[in-house]
Amino acid sequence: MMDKFAIIFEPQNLHLYWVGFWATMQLLAVSLVAGGLLTLPLTLMRVSSNRWVSGPVWLFTYVIRGTPLLIQVYFIYYGIAQLEWVQALWDTTWPLTWFKEPFFCAVLAFTLNTSAYTIEMLAGAIKETPAGEIEAAQAAGFSKWNMMFRLVLPSALRRTLPGYSNEVVMMLHATSLASVVPALYDLTNAAYAIYKTYYLAFQPFIAVAVLYFILTFALVYVFRLLERRFLAYLKPRAH
Repeated sequence: MMDKFAIIFEPQNLHLYWVGFWATMQLLAVSLVAGGLLTLPLTLMRVSSNRWVSGPVWLFTYVIRGTPLLIQVYFIYYGIAQLEWVQALWDTTWPLTWFKEPFFCAVLAFTLNTSAYTIEMLAGAIKETPAGEIEAAQAAGFSKWNMMFRLVLPSALRRTLPGYSNEVVMMLHATSLASVVPALYDLTNAAYAIYKTYYLAFQPFIAVAVLYFILTFALVYVFRLLERRFLAYLKPRAH
């Protein structure tokens, strides 16, 4: 058994894990950054009192949260990216040129997914802003948008941290679904490559599970530090 685990630590196999680790981190980082940039404007639309503004965003989040992420990856890579008219134009027409890249297809699916969940979390936090804070801002003469960007949104972002930390961890685990996209070499595909080469049924995937556990622990630790920093004012004070 130990001899089989030793295969994992051979230089060529460690290199496979390193390549997969780097791809996984890129998928996670790009998806979270792009999802965050998409989340902020869509959240403001989501909390709008105008149904023509909030309705499309509600529909978007409802559809994305109501369907499995794996199906979304399949829909983008094996659906949109494989359409004949898309492939006919993806050498010359932007942004269809991006659909040539498996990495982009996976990132697009992950970005839309994490954005949908984060929009609902942030919109909920905005709607739950204490009435006292709103009244104090109004009494101070804050305009609607000034109050949103200087008071409501920063407060909501801080209060969303615990829920968002769970979303980031879930996205880390979800990156393993990128293994269904050909030519995209993530951690799961690295383990699968070792499995096919050495016919090891468990060891490569146990190693990947350990790596995901370490990454999860590191992310949770970072978010705990952020919560201590930005949510300290919510803790009861000792008398």
